[in-house]
Amino acid sequence: MSMRLPLLEDLPDLDGKRVLLRADFNCPIAEAPDGSIVITDDYRIQATIPTIEWLQEQGAKITICTHLGRPEGRPDPKLVLDPVRARLAELAPGVEFQENVRFYPGEEANDADFVEQLIAGQDVYVNDAFGVSHRAHASIVGPPARLPSAAGRLLAREVEVLSGLLGEPARPFVAVVGGAKIADKLGVLRALARKVDALIIGGGMSYTFLKALGHGVGASLLDETHLASCTALLSDGTELLLPSDVVALAPGSHIHRGERAPEGESTSILGREIPAEWEAVDIGPETRQRYAETIASAKTVLWNGPMGVFEDERFAAGTLAVAEAVASCSGFTVVGGGDSVAAINSYGLAEKIDHISSGGGASLELIELGDLPGLAALRGAPNFSARH
Repeated sequence: MSMRLPLLEDLPDLDGKRVLLRADFNCPIAEAPDGSIVITDDYRIQATIPTIEWLQEQGAKITICTHLGRPEGRPDPKLVLDPVRARLAELAPGVEFQENVRFYPGEEANDADFVEQLIAGQDVYVNDAFGVSHRAHASIVGPPARLPSAAGRLLAREVEVLSGLLGEPARPFVAVVGGAKIADKLGVLRALARKVDALIIGGGMSYTFLKALGHGVGASLLDETHLASCTALLSDGTELLLPSDVVALAPGSHIHRGERAPEGESTSILGREIPAEWEAVDIGPETRQRYAETIASAKTVLWNGPMGVFEDERFAAGTLAVAEAVASCSGFTVVGGGDSVAAINSYGLAEKIDHISSGGGASLELIELGDLPGLAALRGAPNFSARH
């Protein structure tokens, strides 16, 4: 897959010009003891600094528009951009901000009047918000129709890497897909099945696949409405790896995210036949070894989604095993999705990954559909469409 986009170098002279930069500064936040809101991870801000610095070197005056959280079209005092503004002032002084674009119903509705409000007084638009470029929101698709526009460094790199995965990746190409909901991943699984040499399945959605093979899954997560789709994927000829053993919770036991489980709760390693009322919540040791060996043999790896409920330390071994295997792989490695990235970071393995995607949902949609609304909008910008 090849996808040309207008790049920063395709913009007109920026000296003295006002640039509206759509960033994705939707950073994790928490309430401090004094009641203030603080950023707990500034990765998304750091990732856009190369674009900001390049624009400033050209003499541009930058105004940031971004969202924070999900205020649902109305102001929320806990989601104002003050902590983001303060952190960026330390990293790249001299940048102005519009307020959280999702305080306004016109953002998610892609309202034309709101677009005009966003671009008022601006000369140029730059999209560096890959993580929301699968949304046809006003700040993503509106400005390129009216202003000279370009992809920022972060967005351009994301598209370059993901396009390479779907074009001519080095083989064997192995995709590892986890997570809870099969409905969220079916489209990308179908797309990957046509591209990869091996497709590894983990997480809660794997139990629907096991059920499709005729195994009992006990009280494990199951989506019976997608059994037929899983059966179809299993029979399409792709090498599809599923758990051969699992770590399961005994009846009456519970998942404890971020806290130690009380004494007396029972877990057990089981095979593919999971007894009634037992709940599988992680891949077992045999599966971990098999998955790690498949990843080790790959020349290209894409990982999206955890192998189990890794927030409970009793069920973190599967995700850790995959994380370590991906980090140790000598091939080109890509990790996307919030939980996968969180795992990589928490295990201190980020520096061993070739590319960490800033947008889990956007990366999956690009793989599945081959394009995103934000990218299509950039290709229609007046400084680009006239030449292509």
